[in-house]
Amino acid sequence: MNKEFYIKNRNNLLNKLKDNSIVVLFAGNAPKKTADEKYNFTPNRNFYYLTGINEENHILLMSKINGEVKTQLFIKEVDLLREKWEGKTIRDNEALNISGVNKVGYLGEFNSFINKLISSVEELNIYLDLEKDKYESRETLVESFAKELRNKYPQLRFKNIFQIIAELRLVKAEEEVEEIKNAINVTIEGVELLMKKSTPGMKECELEAYFDFLCKSKGVKDFAFSTIAAAGKNATILHYVDNNSVMNDGDLILFDLGAQFNYYNGDISRTFPINGKFTDRQKEVYNSVLRVNEKVIKDMKPGINFLDLNKKAKEWIAEECINLGLITNKEDVSKYYYHSIGHSLGMDTHDTDMINRDTNFLPGMVYTVEPGIYIEEEGIGIRIEDDILITENGNENLTKKMIKTVEEIENFMELK
Repeated sequence: MNKEFYIKNRNNLLNKLKDNSIVVLFAGNAPKKTADEKYNFTPNRNFYYLTGINEENHILLMSKINGEVKTQLFIKEVDLLREKWEGKTIRDNEALNISGVNKVGYLGEFNSFINKLISSVEELNIYLDLEKDKYESRETLVESFAKELRNKYPQLRFKNIFQIIAELRLVKAEEEVEEIKNAINVTIEGVELLMKKSTPGMKECELEAYFDFLCKSKGVKDFAFSTIAAAGKNATILHYVDNNSVMNDGDLILFDLGAQFNYYNGDISRTFPINGKFTDRQKEVYNSVLRVNEKVIKDMKPGINFLDLNKKAKEWIAEECINLGLITNKEDVSKYYYHSIGHSLGMDTHDTDMINRDTNFLPGMVYTVEPGIYIEEEGIGIRIEDDILITENGNENLTKKMIKTVEEIENFMELK
């Protein structure tokens, strides 16, 4: 990414805001883990989307007052002694070059700057990223800041900017698609390594370790999410992440995983036989899931509504479950399929469509397709997931290089 990408993102956002508005976004910080250890830092994705800065504690302030637009970053003051322990922090010229903002100041200047800005306008909208996934969630840094501002400046009109940025992030620029492709290509290579190394008697985590090694050897610093390595009956648990069971001969193993590349994610699910050969029943169920996977992908194009497609996918899976002898009525499909057909993919694995899933596909959107059938009583759990880019005339399967059919998997594993 270059600074023009972030400048364009900020301009697109500011064009959606009324005059006499300011936006304040925080990079965030890593919480304490234990003693003097902290969790690894990852930037607030909306802050990163607008700045390209991946250090903690920085603040972005954008203003649109009397038709004049200004953008400024407030970064940490340089502490040479601290840098001897924790490494160099970003300098003002570096922040300018990365983000393309108008000006860079320091955190110590922020309070006086925002006070002067607020005092200069009689009525002012302030936009904050006030995303909250549930009522019980802990108070965030942004919420604390909003509470403090309300006390000091009751005349401010507070607004949540999360949904506005979410809508912008849904449609990916070409640069973003390239980063997603990079993450996907590493993920594909990792899954192929897992197939080659799969051996009955291993633990799930032992096989998973090959994926971790491959990703790190390719420069991947983090994963899209905690890897699901679920063998046998464990694969019927949707978000199984213990990954500590023995892989038994004759069972399948379901991997749901993804590399993260420059904060953009791949997300692939593949299910394969631990010993390299499907049983007849496993093959039957696998092909049922694969048929639905391919039907959904074929239907993905601009103008199609996600919820409508999700409903059709559930119908198709219900028909497959009837053919497999699992159910007699379509209404009972939820016993064997209990999630949606996919989700938007980007800087978050479950990307910004999660707020409003009643979305019509547009060119540039990237969605996963992940049908599954989970038969606990037979110890069979199968999910097949691909990542799909919506194009002007249809779609492009970004994971098309990943082997997927029964024959492809068996032939590939036979060569290991």
